[in-house]
Amino acid sequence: MSTLYFETDPAADGPGFTGATDVLVYFLSLAFSTRYGAQHDLARLALVLRGKYKVDLEPLTTFADRDVEVEADARELERVWQDAGPLAGTLRHVNAALAAGDEEIDGILEEAAGLRERLADLQRMAEAAAARGARVRLSFEL
Repeated sequence: MSTLYFETDPAADGPGFTGATDVLVYFLSLAFSTRYGAQHDLARLALVLRGKYKVDLEPLTTFADRDVEVEADARELERVWQDAGPLAGTLRHVNAALAAGDEEIDGILEEAAGLRERLADLQRMAEAAAARGARVRLSFEL
């Protein structure tokens, strides 16, 4: 099972995920891959969020693989550190769109069990980090 990791710098205890994060790994990967023509419902969700709701998904699609095999992987893992504030803002917009009663979004979420809840978890985590002035890093393991 794929896992999404949320780290803060400086490290601190805070809210965490309340369930499996594999659905987040899939969504973030497909949201990133929309620029390459991904054809999946989760890619379509990203396109709806960007187009109809004007959500800047860049902070959410700034992530890296934790499996460091070469020096370039280590550099990429370091590069994806970001300020928590913009990520928290993106997640507020995403979660507001998910709660808007949009039939297309609701249909996609029916097939993506747990995505709504994990995005809400991620928002709480990013907001807590932003309140502390921390940087955050999203990374994954497949």
